[in-house]
Amino acid sequence: MTRTWQITTVSDAARARIAVARLAAEYGVPTVDRARLAAALSGRLRQCLTKGGTWLLTLEVPRSRGADGRLYAVVTPSPGSGADGETPWEVTVVCPEPGRSPDGDPVTEDPADLSEGLLGADEDTAVVLDKLAEQEELVAFHREELHQTNQGVLALHAELDAAGRAQREAFAAERRARNEAENARRRLTFLADASAVLNASLNHDEIVRRLAELLVPRYAFSVDVWLFDNDGEAHLDAQRRASRPAAAVRAARTGRPQYAADRPGGLPGVDDQPPSALDPARPLLCIPLLTRRAPLGVLTLSPPGDRWDPDDAVMLIELARRAGIAIDNARRFEHNRDIAETLQRALLTDLPAIGGLSLAARYLPATHGLNIGGDWYDAFRQPDGGLITVVGDVTGHGLHAAVMMSQLRTALRAYAVDGGSPGLLLTRLHNFLHHLQPDLYATAVIARFHPDEPTLTWAAAGHPPPVLRLPDGRVRILDAKPGAMLGIPLKQRIADHTERLAPGATLALYTDGLVERRAQGIDPGIGRLAAALGSFGSAELDTDLAGSADGILKPLLSDSERDDDVCLLLCHFRGKR
Repeated sequence: MTRTWQITTVSDAARARIAVARLAAEYGVPTVDRARLAAALSGRLRQCLTKGGTWLLTLEVPRSRGADGRLYAVVTPSPGSGADGETPWEVTVVCPEPGRSPDGDPVTEDPADLSEGLLGADEDTAVVLDKLAEQEELVAFHREELHQTNQGVLALHAELDAAGRAQREAFAAERRARNEAENARRRLTFLADASAVLNASLNHDEIVRRLAELLVPRYAFSVDVWLFDNDGEAHLDAQRRASRPAAAVRAARTGRPQYAADRPGGLPGVDDQPPSALDPARPLLCIPLLTRRAPLGVLTLSPPGDRWDPDDAVMLIELARRAGIAIDNARRFEHNRDIAETLQRALLTDLPAIGGLSLAARYLPATHGLNIGGDWYDAFRQPDGGLITVVGDVTGHGLHAAVMMSQLRTALRAYAVDGGSPGLLLTRLHNFLHHLQPDLYATAVIARFHPDEPTLTWAAAGHPPPVLRLPDGRVRILDAKPGAMLGIPLKQRIADHTERLAPGATLALYTDGLVERRAQGIDPGIGRLAAALGSFGSAELDTDLAGSADGILKPLLSDSERDDDVCLLLCHFRGKR
């Protein structure tokens, strides 16, 4: 169904607007949609009146329930009205009750009718305003909820940010702690390894060389070790007498580490000093090498970079302390070794010459340790013309063993003046050592020759057995029961043993350092000695006994490293001629 209104005046527009509103109400158009339709139509009609001319308002409404439930309104210019060419205006509104067929009474010119239509429009507007107020309240409510939600979200974001910062700080602290632990482990490992290297040598020059190798280039660009002499005074060669930094001199005088640079180093336990005049551009760390007795020297270092890490400086100070102890131990070892060597060499006997008997001796110190032990050999005449030959070994090494060896040697010579067989002399030495040094022990073997008798008398106390080469080349090991070690808490009388000698016989007396090896024991070594002695002919032994002694040592000491001293005494019996 179609309704049409001709609009020329304001009254026409008002009646048309009122009629459209009534039809929309009769078709069940909701109040809000109805008010929206009326407002839009009023605005369009106002524009049409402003432009002038005649306009047609056409409204199509559904006829039945089965028709499309929509109201369709269109405003177009009337033909020949002077508004031709204007674009039509149209609007569509959904009808919830399309099945109704309202009469649609026309709107009259009666003011009451117009007023009722206008008031009805105002009622629709009021309803719309009420709806709008409700929506505004709802919007305000949701705005407040949204604001509260935003505040919560902001607070949550703040908490998340704080948690993130705390986590990042925890991760950073963990990384720092891990790095510090790794650096500490690295320093401790270096300190332990360096200490092992420094203490592996007993030569102070080698320790100084190794110290420089350990520090350069990881912890120092250059290293200088200034050592004092044994009296604590600085020992300087002529070329370097005036080349010591002032900080090194101050470290030597005060015993405190010194740091010389153009700005303070802030190193713990280190005194800051002005830069060195010898090299102002390079910082210097001067650390005294302290020992239990007196300052030993000064270690002067220049950094591998601009400066040292404080923890590295603490580690370097500790390394210098350990290096000082190692150098001091090496010096004391060298001092004691020199004394012991001098004493031992002074006690080694010049072998006497006797008719019918040739003697040759060899002594080799150990290559490990102090190099000085208690091994000794001796040969001397007795008042009756007999010749005493002896080889002995005092337990231990070092100066104490050398001193005790000298005392036993002197005591043996004193006892031999009164005569006595080898067994009696060893018995008296046993008593002497037991009362003189109850905690010190020794072994010895004594052989006695007499130029008028082709007889060998010998006795042993805890010592490896003598080896006798017969003139025909056969070799015997004189393993008759020996006495116990000298000095043990046991009363003993050591027995003598006798062997007939023929011209060309050779007796070998020796210490265990010649034949004993840790992995093999002593018996295989004695067998090798017997084989080496038997490999020489009588003529060779008769003409060159010293060369034969060297020939025996060579196969038995093929390795250059020895843990014990070696002593060998060869006695070659030529007989009367």
